[in-house]
Formats: sequence, structure tokens, C-alpha cells
Amino acid sequence: MTPLHHIGNFVRDLVVQIPMSAVRLLFVGTLVAVFIWVLRLPRETTTAENATHWYQNLKIWACLALAIQIVIYSIF
Repeated sequence: MTPLHHIGNFVRDLVVQIPMSAVRLLFVGTLVAVFIWVLRLPRETTTAENATHWYQNLKIWACLALAIQIVIYSIF
């Protein structure tokens, strides 16, 4: 075995020790952080200049997509 095999085995052993609940918490936490960031974006940056309807604001659809992902990854 080469030294890279030993390094790979060492890293694999470290990663296997991380509990899946912590991984899920970090993953869902990242989605929640992005959700909050999207909510805080100003309306001018998420809507086209000539937009006249509420559904043309991309922030609404981004938040909807993120909320669905948060629910899915929280349940499963």
C-alpha cells in the first residue's frame, strides 16, 4: 500500500465517526441560512425593473423551493 492509501484510510475513519444527526443538522442548517439570506435580499435585486405583478419577484419562488427542501430533508 502506498502512503496515499494510509492517508485515505485515516480520513475515512475520521469521517465515519461523524454521527448522521450532526450531518443532517449541518445540511438543514445551511439551507435555513440560505433561506434567511434570501428573505433579507432587497426587493429591487430580486425583481425585474418592469415587473408589475407580485409573482415576478424571484424571492418568493426561491423561498418556496428552499422551504420544500428544508421540509424534505428534515423529515427523511
